[in-house]
Amino acid sequence: MDYELNQLNQPVGPVVREWKSPPHPGRETMEGRFCRLEPLDARHAESLYAANALDIEGRNWTYLPYGPFDTLADLRTWIEQYCCGSDPQFYAIVDLTKRNAEGVASYLRVSPSSGSIEVGHINYSPLLQRTPAATEAMYLMMARAFDLGYRRYEWKCNAFNIPSRTAAQRLGFSFEGVFRQATIVKGRNRDTAWYAALDYEWPAIKEAFLQWLSPSNFDEQGKQRTRLSVLTVPILSQSIVDTGS
Repeated sequence: MDYELNQLNQPVGPVVREWKSPPHPGRETMEGRFCRLEPLDARHAESLYAANALDIEGRNWTYLPYGPFDTLADLRTWIEQYCCGSDPQFYAIVDLTKRNAEGVASYLRVSPSSGSIEVGHINYSPLLQRTPAATEAMYLMMARAFDLGYRRYEWKCNAFNIPSRTAAQRLGFSFEGVFRQATIVKGRNRDTAWYAALDYEWPAIKEAFLQWLSPSNFDEQGKQRTRLSVLTVPILSQSIVDTGS
């Protein structure tokens, strides 16, 4: 870790030079080649409800603090009451081919003064999972945060949520540790695994995303030629090894 010595010969962090607090993200649409992220509102409820209904067992909701929603009305009410503010700031992930919302994600714990912002509340329906749009949505949100001037982009999840932990590192987030007894979710203890990507890592992460998203990375059947995790693993901080256990 970089450090300097103060007048007392104590190690201190380096001075942060030529950096200004970034603005809070606005509620603008973000569009890529496979998907569009629209500020979430009640008009997305019907397509989201239909997409999530394909998750018959409700596995997508195990580690989220809400859901599953038994009726369309319940989902619409949740969106109206919880998802239309600025923190968390929710987006519907719309497939550009089908024009339907198939998942959601949000910015949250936005702290312009420290240059920190988190991505979370990620819920991909079976229609969105393991698609290029799923990855592109995360790229668009990360790109916007760093383009605005944020220094730190966080990902946190239940320590038992192995798919989320694997996804974080695939997307270029480095493991930073587990906060024990961090909170209580649905009446159960939650240990929280922390991950982050930093501004000086972003150019390499961005290049990995762009290489993976390139049309040349997919064959005639749409199958990837190179996995994103192969491109991002050299970028991850190796100071702590995430075993996922």
